[in-house]
Amino acid sequence: MAITMKKTMMALLSTVMLSGVLAGCSGTSKKTTEEAGTGEESFYSAPFENGKYTEPVTLTTVFPISSNLKFKNGENIEDNVHTRWAKETLGIDIKYLWTVSEQNNAYETKLRLMLTAGEEMPDIVAFRGSPALIADLIDSGQFTDAGELFDKYASDTYKKAMAEDPNVWNPLMRDGKRMGIPILENAYNNDPVMYIREDWLKKLNLKAPTNITELEAVMDAFTNQDPDGNGKNDTTGLSVGFKNNLNTWMSDSGWIFGMFGAMPNQWNKTEDNRLVYGSVQPEMKPALLKMKEWMDKGYISAESGLYDENKATEAFTAGKSGIIVGPYWMTGWPLPDLKVNVPDAEYKPYPLPAGPDGKIGRHGTAISSGAVLINKDMKHKDAFFVYQNYLFDHWANPESTVFTDGFAKGYDYDIGPNGEVYREQQSDKIPGGWVDAIRYTLTFDGAIIPNLMMNSLAKLADGAEPANQYEKILSERIAEQIQAAKIVIDQKDAVMPEMFTGAPTPTQLSRGDMLSKLEKEVLNKIIYGKASIDEFDAFVEKWKSTGGNQITEEVNAWYQSVQK
Repeated sequence: MAITMKKTMMALLSTVMLSGVLAGCSGTSKKTTEEAGTGEESFYSAPFENGKYTEPVTLTTVFPISSNLKFKNGENIEDNVHTRWAKETLGIDIKYLWTVSEQNNAYETKLRLMLTAGEEMPDIVAFRGSPALIADLIDSGQFTDAGELFDKYASDTYKKAMAEDPNVWNPLMRDGKRMGIPILENAYNNDPVMYIREDWLKKLNLKAPTNITELEAVMDAFTNQDPDGNGKNDTTGLSVGFKNNLNTWMSDSGWIFGMFGAMPNQWNKTEDNRLVYGSVQPEMKPALLKMKEWMDKGYISAESGLYDENKATEAFTAGKSGIIVGPYWMTGWPLPDLKVNVPDAEYKPYPLPAGPDGKIGRHGTAISSGAVLINKDMKHKDAFFVYQNYLFDHWANPESTVFTDGFAKGYDYDIGPNGEVYREQQSDKIPGGWVDAIRYTLTFDGAIIPNLMMNSLAKLADGAEPANQYEKILSERIAEQIQAAKIVIDQKDAVMPEMFTGAPTPTQLSRGDMLSKLEKEVLNKIIYGKASIDEFDAFVEKWKSTGGNQITEEVNAWYQSVQK
């Protein structure tokens, strides 16, 4: 569900991706256009003029058909406005060896079957998801050193986007080589902020909390002073759901541990540059005790351990809890349901509060969701970069004038009789309805400059006038979302990023599920008061002795290997 919601919000962004002037490939001197056009040896692998191959070159691939991928005009993934654009604009003929529904991991399964059968892979494989599959694909020996190609062919815009966080290459490193191209995502997209019922604060004459003491006073009032005015003791201070994890994407409780310097369910870096698993660190103990205290006092629901992220959110949108923590885009979904259920309700985003020692901690958002692997036998390896450079230089770049209104007229936008632009909100005015055609692209979302969107929203929240069409469209978002984005950026120093991004280690594969089950069982018992805090130390020792120590060594061996 987390991935689905992320894609939903990314689809909102896709209507604002614009661009500028085609930046030529950089990093290597190249022949003149005339020389390239003669078919002589050149920077490109085939005759190339005016930004395209003079005779179409073929690029083969495979593709997952997700549930939110829509088509019209009789099109499909093999033949549509995107494939025609690639051929007409760039001289690249995209051929799909196969496509498959993304449901039930069918795409991953089919790729694994190809590996098992020793089948020849397509020119490129783009995959978002399982690091284990990406690792297995790389280890098959069918793919080339993509980093070397990136250095040679990627445009300046593409290189600058990738350089925003060099760690994105880490999962793809093998013996010092970058064996895949990271698929970039929006930075801070899933970082949490705190949403509070503003009307409850006003009714009870309270201010938004800035620290844990003030937070507990607000939660106590929201729990015990009948903020909804129905005369019943039926509200809670905070919505959290930790059925799946303590540190999660919505209805999050990771920030509670962050107030004490901990971050569970992920690998964190120590001062001596080693990685440690957050759930077994001593800083967890006071945070667990605090959650137990809050449950005992009714500040959080006694059902929280049974709630997943969506179920926990329902209490807030139903008007029965006063605080929830989650991404900035919750203002678009699901928080608007609160106004449907409680028409007079108000909510506002606020910064995360500080803990007893002034600490603020939150999980981060990975800016890479997968990779593009390039077949070592691909005839025109430069073709992928001609394609992706154009999207970075024209789609992701806000100074561009190529995709001013969207990717394709009649698909993700249309023009009215008086020059007005119709987008998703006016889908009924686009013949055949709004279709997000950028989702057909080889990397699924066109091209993304990681820090651009959130920094632009934060700038607008500070009162800046939109400087370009990209910012103008962003400025049309609801005020709460723009403000939430600014809070995310203002508190970016509180991020505690997941530091292990490699494929699962051997011991994680053999012992990981058992250790995860042990972790959930013991930590939940402590929060529910069914086990004393002393059992945490016993849990840590058992975790270490039954595989945790070995996993820690394997994780650190990986971490040191990618630092070289």
